[in-house]
Order: sequence, then C-alpha cells, then structure tokens
Amino acid sequence: MLTLATIGYERTTPAALVAALQQAGVELLVDVRAVASSRRPGFAKTALTANLQAGGIDYLHLRGLGTPANGRAAARAGRHEELRLVYSAHLRTLAARDDLEVLIDLVTAGRPACLLCLEAEPEYCHRRMVTDAVQQRIAVRIQDLFPVTA
Repeated sequence: MLTLATIGYERTTPAALVAALQQAGVELLVDVRAVASSRRPGFAKTALTANLQAGGIDYLHLRGLGTPANGRAAARAGRHEELRLVYSAHLRTLAARDDLEVLIDLVTAGRPACLLCLEAEPEYCHRRMVTDAVQQRIAVRIQDLFPVTA
C-alpha cells in the first residue's frame, strides 16, 4: 500500500528532523506551509532545503496547500475547530485543488514523501486535513513521524 508521512518541526531541530525522515525512508519533503519561513533557525525554505539535500532528501513547496492567515491565527490561539472551518473552505480554492493534484500524483507514483508544517501534533494541524483529502481520492496509509524533541 502507498504511504504518505507527515511531520511537524515545532519541538525539534533541523538535524533531528532530517534523521527522522531518513529513518522513515522519505525521499521528498513536501512543505505545506503557506509561507515557507520560520523564526526557528534552520526551518526557513533556503536553510531547510540545504539541510535536506545534505541528508539526501528533496524538497518541494506546495504553497497552495498552506493555511490562510486567518487559519494560522486560529491555530496559534488553539482554536482548532475554527482552523478546520477555514481550511475546509481553503481546500476548495483553485490553488489548493491544483497542489492537491500534484501531491496525489507524487504519492501515486510511489515516491516516499512526507508533509511538513510547524505543528508537532498532527491532529491539531492542517496536515491532517490534507491527508484526509488525499485518502478520499486514493488508498494510502498515513504515517505520522515524531522527531526527537529539542
């Protein structure tokens, strides 16, 4: 069966994140943040890409699957139901639908991939809604990765 992993970097380091991805056999990290920058050192797009490449892992940013600003604000405030409502609406946008197709094509091709966002707990992150949308279209097992905490 096809597998799609997810991972959050909230409580980890770049090195621990790469190690967790390598251990899981991930070949492609799919960044599903709307904005691929971070206040956490090593997790902005350029630095993250370099860390991943050093570990033999490719990087792809699917901005269309990122959470809109009002959804990110809800997530930061712990308003998880509001995040779900905002992101459900976002998944109906053309940008989200297009990037979801890209993701499904990657998974269907059998490339070991992993979705990345900040939130450590997948049940409180839009990653879960992305994986649910993928599972509505194709048979895929979801594997949540939990890197060593910092």
